[in-house]
Amino acid sequence: MNKLPSIKEQLSDVPQSPGVYLWKDANGNVLYVGKAKQLRNRMRQYVNLSDERVMIPRLMEQVSSFEYLITKSEHESLILEKNLINQYSPPFNVDFKDDKSYPFIAITKGDVFPSIKYTREKPVITSRYFGPYTDARAARYMVDIVRRVIPICHSKCAQWKQLKRKLESNPDIEPAGDKPCFDYHVGLGPGPCVGACTSQEYAQNVKRVERFLSGHRRSFINDIEAEMKEAADNLDFEKASRTKTRLETVRTLQDKQHVQISPTLNADVIGFFREETITGVHVLMVREGVVIISNEFVLDKGFDTSDDDLCSGFLLRYYEQATEIPTRIIIANPPGDAPTIEEWLTTKLDSKFGARVRLKSPQRGELLELLKMAERNAKHTLGRYKVRTRYDEERINTALIQLESALALDRPPMRIECFDISTIHGQHSVASMVVLSAGLPDKSQYRRFKIRLNTGEANDFAMMSEVLKRRYAPKRMDDKQFGSKPDLLIVDGGKPQLTAAINELDALGLDIPVAGLAKANEELYVPWYDEGPIVLPSGSAALYLVKQIRDEAHRFAITFHRELRGKAMTASILDNVYGLGQKRKKLLLKHFGSMKKLRSANVDEIAGVKGIPRDVAEEVFAVLRQDEDGTLLN
Repeated sequence: MNKLPSIKEQLSDVPQSPGVYLWKDANGNVLYVGKAKQLRNRMRQYVNLSDERVMIPRLMEQVSSFEYLITKSEHESLILEKNLINQYSPPFNVDFKDDKSYPFIAITKGDVFPSIKYTREKPVITSRYFGPYTDARAARYMVDIVRRVIPICHSKCAQWKQLKRKLESNPDIEPAGDKPCFDYHVGLGPGPCVGACTSQEYAQNVKRVERFLSGHRRSFINDIEAEMKEAADNLDFEKASRTKTRLETVRTLQDKQHVQISPTLNADVIGFFREETITGVHVLMVREGVVIISNEFVLDKGFDTSDDDLCSGFLLRYYEQATEIPTRIIIANPPGDAPTIEEWLTTKLDSKFGARVRLKSPQRGELLELLKMAERNAKHTLGRYKVRTRYDEERINTALIQLESALALDRPPMRIECFDISTIHGQHSVASMVVLSAGLPDKSQYRRFKIRLNTGEANDFAMMSEVLKRRYAPKRMDDKQFGSKPDLLIVDGGKPQLTAAINELDALGLDIPVAGLAKANEELYVPWYDEGPIVLPSGSAALYLVKQIRDEAHRFAITFHRELRGKAMTASILDNVYGLGQKRKKLLLKHFGSMKKLRSANVDEIAGVKGIPRDVAEEVFAVLRQDEDGTLLN
């Protein structure tokens, strides 16, 4: 941080122009790449710590120098930023957790008889690519489906390779051979190797494959239906049967979709599901009302990257690779630089009709339902990743070790108990106790307490003392249902709550490590550290664990509080009437129909209800009048 003044002075030479900036550490490593409309103003926000993103203080602690590059426009700065992030992979920028190359389906357009293939190759200008596919099995399956629907050669076919070599050495040669490939026999290949089709006929098949993979299947189905009808009219029933089989294959593929979507919808629907450390993303590619590709990703969010940066970073990385760009991209919260991204995507789309790409946030209808579906799938994406990589297990082990070190504990806190108070002006006050065993919630050990203290006002310190006294009383400590002695006790609150906890534990003669968790900045106060609160590193596993148990304690407490408050609010004033049981209450409510009509009734009308004695009617009338103005009227 002591280097910031000199960096601030250097910023006076930075121009007020659009461009890209690179923050670097003392070794010259790029820490973060960003873009700006006005470089100097944007970079000063970092140095002055006026940028509210949580990562900024941590980033600037490590910054030793910077570079900047001027561009002509925001659009150019966006492209340059994307390229520099790919080049340097800065730790504070969003990145894919699994940064591997994704498979594509390619058509080798540079060949006389183009083939289809599944590939991870770097793009070749003579080929057309469809994807990416994050599921390799889905990509291979799609290649198989395409060839069953539209016969086309596969790049792995030995006869096709032989034909390609012949045509490369002598373009005028007539394709012919004695032995057709196996694919030709089973209807997957049109047989150019034996001259069974001309290059013009083959080209028509290639165009159909491209339309099919692009999602334009309605016109494709119409062509197949027309072809089948023509074959039937010509009494070529064998061809008609083969065409019908191809048509059924396409329709079966569409029937697997369980959600109903407008047949005119063309859009990408992107759902995010974020946790503290990683984010799941699910992309639904909808073309002509059909989800043709469903892709999933896991993002390493970096150090407390904002939702805005997370979304923007993903859009840049994904659409840099994507071969099909729709005019609508559906997303819950478009980033702040959405206009610049839209301009970049529109340029990449390069529509001959002048179509523009828009980022949309739906509020109702089928688009909102699709977005919710994408978000649900993003949650499952993250769940599968965590199971596959044992992510939670590793994170928890790291968190417990970090807590042991940060709080100077004798051992990792295998059992953590956390307490929270919930009250409104001292009414219906409750406390919760939640437990983490080996870093995982142990709900069988959760406990709820009704506060017995009646102060008439909120007094968190006295209430916390009462709860801890009850929890850690000798009889509770000997009760196996309450579990063993915790390795760490966390109370929700700062120094006052910590002091109350320490005093109560001292009075009970218990030696339990205790910490107070302040809500504002997740600061931990401990009795053995006098220099202020302990601040766990932003983005650390320990901080995530502490926030998790605090939020769980708050949820558990407020749920109990609402339950008690709800019961109190629904309790009938008639419960206060002596001699009026459940049976007589039902008689009254059935007769009058509502409490409003009962309140407006006089004593004679109430006593006129069959089964209600006169003295009980007088008591009901008096209680209801007392409830209205707080006094008992004669």
